[in-house]
Order: sequence, then structure tokens, then C-alpha cells
Amino acid sequence: MSSGARARFVGKPERIGVYGGTFDPIHRTHLAIARAALTHAGLDRVIFVVAAAPPHKSNGVFASAKDRYAMTAAAVAEEAGMSASRVELKRTGPSYTVDTLRELRGRHPEAALYLIVGGDSLADLPGWRDPETIIRLARILVVPRPGAGVSVPAALAGHVDFLPFEESEVSSTEIRAALARHEDTSALLPPAARAIIEAKGLYRAHS
Repeated sequence: MSSGARARFVGKPERIGVYGGTFDPIHRTHLAIARAALTHAGLDRVIFVVAAAPPHKSNGVFASAKDRYAMTAAAVAEEAGMSASRVELKRTGPSYTVDTLRELRGRHPEAALYLIVGGDSLADLPGWRDPETIIRLARILVVPRPGAGVSVPAALAGHVDFLPFEESEVSSTEIRAALARHEDTSALLPPAARAIIEAKGLYRAHS
């Protein structure tokens, strides 16, 4: 049975994963995480929310919001149950997760929302803006880093599930450095995203 068919059962709320990030650039591990969430967490779909101005990313972003959205949308276009969202790109100011969840709750009032975060972000989440509302609006779905232990902060106890995920993680930082050195990144990037990077010469000046 397809995920879309599951969502059409009367009385069964749609289960939506909210996967936020700069996606600078989006890579194959991002897609693998979304596939794992669809399969193991029983989600009906995953929305990739491209951040405009992430408040917790001290080193900023390297590609424009327009280019990062284009790469993300192209990468997920051929993936079942995945889509890209401009919800944070349409707002001014920092991209706070709580504001995004409020907006998505307004759009999908009957759905069950699942916020997908990395294990390294879990410890910081109680310090995000309005964490009480975050856990009221969405259940936290954590992707542990391979080989790293993760503990649940007391403030989030009872609101967290862990996603089985064993794929070796690749970072966007490493990919940007490889692109700057003109190395082959075809094994790391979705073809559609790589095509946009090559066409626009993105990340070539980054060192």
C-alpha cells in the first residue's frame, strides 16, 4: 500500500515529517534520512523546509536562498512522498522553527507533525525559541549520527522518537570544500542538484 493511500483512510490523520535545514547544498544523505523517516516512522510525506536565515548557524550560508531552494526542489522532485517548501523564504527575519510549525499546523490542522532533527541538534533544542510550543505542535524525530550516543534532555522527555539510520553521514561543509577543489562529487550529490551547481558554478569560490 502506498503512503498516499494510507493518508486517505477516513479518520486516520496524515503523518507529515518537517525536515528543515539550509541544504547548502542538499546531498544524498538528506534524501536517505527522509526515506528512512517515510519507511521506519510511517510518515506519509516529508516536507523539506529550506531556511532563509537560520538563527543557530554561526557561519552563515554560501548559496543564495533561491539557489538552495532550486537545488532542494530539483533533488526531491523524483522522490516519492517528498516535497520542498518556501515557507521560511517568504518570511522576513530569522527562520525560527516554532514559527514554521505554527504555519504548517495552520495549513494542515488535522495532520500529525514530526520534526526531523539530527542527534547533534537535540541537546540544543531546549534553547531554541519557544521549545514548549515546538513539542506541543510536533513530535521530535531524531536521526542519530553514526557511532554517536544521544541523550534526551529532560525538557523533551516523552516527546522524542529515534529513527533507525545507519548510513554514513556526509556533511555539506565537506561537499562545499570538495567542490571548491573541483573534485568529483557525483557519489555525494543528487544528480539534479549537481546539475544546478555545475550550471551556476556554485561553491567554486569557497575555501
